[in-house]
Amino acid sequence: MSYLSKQEYSIALLQLKTDSSYRDNLKKLIKYIKSNLDKELIVAPEVYLTGYDYEHFDKAVEFYSEAIDAILPLIDKQILVFTIIKEESGDIVNQATIIHNHKIVYRQNKYKLFKIGNEDRYFTAGDKSLIEPFEINGIRYGVLICFELRFKDLWKQLEKVDIVIIPAMWGKPRKSHLEVLSRALAIMNQCFVVVCNSANDDMAKSSAIIHPWGEVVMDDSAELITDIVNLKEVKKVRRLINMN
Repeated sequence: MSYLSKQEYSIALLQLKTDSSYRDNLKKLIKYIKSNLDKELIVAPEVYLTGYDYEHFDKAVEFYSEAIDAILPLIDKQILVFTIIKEESGDIVNQATIIHNHKIVYRQNKYKLFKIGNEDRYFTAGDKSLIEPFEINGIRYGVLICFELRFKDLWKQLEKVDIVIIPAMWGKPRKSHLEVLSRALAIMNQCFVVVCNSANDDMAKSSAIIHPWGEVVMDDSAELITDIVNLKEVKKVRRLINMN
C-alpha cells in the first residue's frame, strides 16, 4: 500500500542493551520482533547482536549467518532495520540490513567510521555514493548509521525521503548532540527521523521518533518505544513550507 493512501503507520524502536552473549541478544531481538508483528517498522540499535566486541571479532563476524537465518523467517509484511558485522569480499563491514517479506531488500555499509572508537582499525568503510533513498511499498526511506548523522552532505543525499532511519550506538557524553542533530534533520529534510540507540550504560539512549514539524516521541526509561504516525504529514509540511 502506498503511503499516499495510508493514514496510519506504526513504528517500534527497540532501545536495548547488548549482552556479552550473542545468542541471548538474538533471543531478545526475536522476542521483541514476535511481539511487534503488528508494526510496519521495527528498528534495533547499531550492531546490537554483538556490539563492538573487538576482543572476539572473528566470532562476531561468524555470527552473521546464524542471526540472519533466525530472523528472516520472522519478517513478513513488516520491515526490520538493524546493523550487523559482516564479511564482504574479504572486507569486514558494519552493514545496515533491511528485511522485508523474508528477504534482505536493502544493504548499506557504514561509510563514516568513528575513529575515536577505533572503527577504522577493524572495518572497511562503505561507499558514500551508495547512501541513497530506497523505496518499499511506495514509501521512500534512507539510512544513516550513527556517526553519519553528523555530516550535512549525507543529509542532502537523502532529501525527499519520507523516513530517515538511524540505528546507533551513540555515547552518553554526546547525548545532546544526538538529540539536536536528529531533530534538526527532521526539520531540515521535512521528514520523519527514526533514531534507535543502544541502552548500554555508556550510551546516550535518546531513541526517538521525530515528526517533520519537530515533535519528538522519546523515553529513555523504556526498552520499547512505539508511535503511530501519519505519513501524510511529510507532504503537508512540504506544501506549507516550500524549500524548492
